[in-house]
Amino acid sequence: VKLVRMAATQIDSLCPQVINAALTLAARPQSKVAQDNMDVFKDQWEKQVRVLTEAVDDITSVDDFLAVSENHILEDVNKCVIALQEGDVDTLDRTAGAIRGRAARVIHIISAEMENYEPGVYTEKVMESTKLLSETVMPRFAEQVEVAIEALSANPPQAFEENEFIDASRLVYDGVRDIRKAVLMIRTPEELEDDSDFEQEDYDVRSRTSVQTEDDQLIAGQSARAIMAQLPQEEKAKIAEQVESFHQEKNKLDAEVAKWDDSGNDIIVLAKQMCMIMMEMTDFTSRGKGPLKNTSDVINAAKKIAEAGSRMDKLARAVADQCPDSACKQDLLAYLQRIALYCHQLNICSKVKAEVQNLGGELIVSGLDSATSLIQAAKNLMNAVVLTVKASYVASTKYQKVYGTAAVNSPVVSWKMKAPEKKPLVKREKPEEYQTRVRRGSQKKHISPVQALSEFKAMDSF
Repeated sequence: VKLVRMAATQIDSLCPQVINAALTLAARPQSKVAQDNMDVFKDQWEKQVRVLTEAVDDITSVDDFLAVSENHILEDVNKCVIALQEGDVDTLDRTAGAIRGRAARVIHIISAEMENYEPGVYTEKVMESTKLLSETVMPRFAEQVEVAIEALSANPPQAFEENEFIDASRLVYDGVRDIRKAVLMIRTPEELEDDSDFEQEDYDVRSRTSVQTEDDQLIAGQSARAIMAQLPQEEKAKIAEQVESFHQEKNKLDAEVAKWDDSGNDIIVLAKQMCMIMMEMTDFTSRGKGPLKNTSDVINAAKKIAEAGSRMDKLARAVADQCPDSACKQDLLAYLQRIALYCHQLNICSKVKAEVQNLGGELIVSGLDSATSLIQAAKNLMNAVVLTVKASYVASTKYQKVYGTAAVNSPVVSWKMKAPEKKPLVKREKPEEYQTRVRRGSQKKHISPVQALSEFKAMDSF
């Protein structure tokens, strides 16, 4: 981090000098001294940029780099389409160049990363996706950009096929996303835990997620709720199916944690917290409602779930260490590995949001796979938490009773059945009934003594 800050400071101080050298050369283009001066500053600038790039690469994992690159490319694709529709040639050319640069950087980084692996199915799959992006997708995108710029630069502007440009732009985004999926194919639970710890360090991570703050505003200024309203019926049905399956798992978790008193049992407390956060994430993803307002909130929620999962992992492992039965212990540890896996999946899926864009009269949905994957990962995590709670109870109570006084270690958590709600031994009157009777009594008619006397009948005489 220190090297990154130092390199950034040097570039910041070098920037005005490069600008002055360029202005001098522009004012005296025939001057050899001005040209030599510009070349010196150019070389120095390129050197410092390389130092900064290498320093950033050292502190950024490939997974984070791909996730951020994917979001930046999506943002640039949106800008390209807007510039195309507005006829802004300069913005179109500049943004298309940024897309080509980002894609080239992704190809370079992934190709270098694959050199660290032994050749096999995994590397072949990743390199196949990389080759498709570099040799097929990017040339087509560059061709469509050139056609669009030529058509817009003509006087008067010429007509051209916008849908071809839109399709080529989307293929770039899809190509980078496919590379990221291929790279994440062989992750192990141990690596996932290491990544979770790395992401929770205290250094400034704004650079890795800065795109989220601006990318939350869609092309037409739509809210997340408006996105869901505009989704095609087929996509709504897919999301509804995932949400229904998620709620089934939630009901199972609610039924399980409702059995136990959470005082003295942090496992139950953490399970409830994770359930609540996952409900908020699912509500935002499926309906655009709830306390989460944008993608940054979803990312923070995923990190909170990862933190709660780490704490649950620590507690449950302590329970497993005290369990004398090896089979029960192995089951519990296996469920904990599932929690780590699904927490990591939530972190990944939360970084790409669904967008609906009306481009050339065609409704285009981007990032929807990650939205449904997020709900699926939340459902799987919910199931893993249910199994962990059950296995933790068995491991910490059942065998403790069997061994009796032989159990030396004190229990990690306390398992107490939740007391049923108190009910009165004598049925109490409902307040409304009580008030009604009082009201009827207060409305009793007052009979005058004379009227009462006239209604009285004396007893028959003997």
